[in-house]
Amino acid sequence: MEGKAGGNNQETHPCDPGPVATAQLDGFTVGVTADRRWQEQAELLSRRGITVVHGPAIRTLPLVGHPLLLAVTEELIAQPPDVLVANTAIGVRAWLSEVESHGRGDALVGALQRARIVARGPKAAGAVHAAGLDVAWRAPTETLDELRDRLLAEGVAGARVAFQRDGGESAEAADDLRAAGADVVEVPVYRWQLPEDTRPALRLAEAAIEERVHAVTFTSGPAVRNLLDIAAAEGLEAALLAAFAGRVTAVCVGPVCAATARRHGIGHTVTPQRARLGPMIRALGEDLEARIEELHVEGRPVAVRGSAVVTPVGRAELATREVQLLRALAERPGAVVSKGELLARVWGPGPGDPHLVEVTVARLRRRLEPVGVAVATVPRRGYRLALLDPHAA
Repeated sequence: MEGKAGGNNQETHPCDPGPVATAQLDGFTVGVTADRRWQEQAELLSRRGITVVHGPAIRTLPLVGHPLLLAVTEELIAQPPDVLVANTAIGVRAWLSEVESHGRGDALVGALQRARIVARGPKAAGAVHAAGLDVAWRAPTETLDELRDRLLAEGVAGARVAFQRDGGESAEAADDLRAAGADVVEVPVYRWQLPEDTRPALRLAEAAIEERVHAVTFTSGPAVRNLLDIAAAEGLEAALLAAFAGRVTAVCVGPVCAATARRHGIGHTVTPQRARLGPMIRALGEDLEARIEELHVEGRPVAVRGSAVVTPVGRAELATREVQLLRALAERPGAVVSKGELLARVWGPGPGDPHLVEVTVARLRRRLEPVGVAVATVPRRGYRLALLDPHAA
């Protein structure tokens, strides 16, 4: 599913990352891989003029009414835990809500009141507080590893630990506590899976490879892994990793997600200090603003904003090849760049048709009017961009 979410609504949003001038980010396209709250991301991005492409790489499947969840709950009511690990806010809320729907909510809360509750972060802690329960400690870095290390340092031998799972297939932290002598009862509330239809995620991967999107957001580590797996099934994983190593920014909601990205070969990510949607959007906006290129062509200001070029007479939307060609010329203002070099830079290594360069230059000139004449042909040598620094004289 793809969509361009537009509008200039300036009302305050509860997760609003702060004011960013809409015009500055018009022309950029961002891919969103989330399934939950993706519309909220789209709204925050579109307020800033950003085009949104939705390619969900993950599916969150609640275990509503699952016999295992209800059986584990009854086990904990019958024998209350000494420690509760509140891992995720969605997990805590979904667990309590599901148990409440079966008339056992008060019994579960009563059992958990006896436990020392530790939370992975403020969102999980907030879900615990909303149930009328107290949180004894929460991990400052919002990582499960830090929470596990804290419990291991305190000692868990002989303790009964209720461990609220996230949607992953394995729980290494729970295994570590069990190995240290704890009686660990895992509470599965939801599962992360591949989306039923992987085609939108594949189209997003292809758009990143072709630089038709300028950034891709991830709000969970499994979404990173899934997008790469979906690309790998089509033989595109290496190309997608190359795109993330080049001009496509991987944006992670927090350090846990960023660590997963690094483990899977994405060396650089934009990651906010606080693992929240608002700070993630703000960090992304700052990254995109830094990528705006301000040129002076024939003494006139020209701004390259993603796929858009703003000239003194208006705005033009450029194709990916046109943007890449303009960038290649602008990197060496006034210098002649050969057709062969432009072919290699824009169309990749290997034999290419010089006619492609000629056609793309002609289109670029038309779109850049009235400054398109600055893309000058140097007979038998190539092309150059006539830039003029207004402060040089």
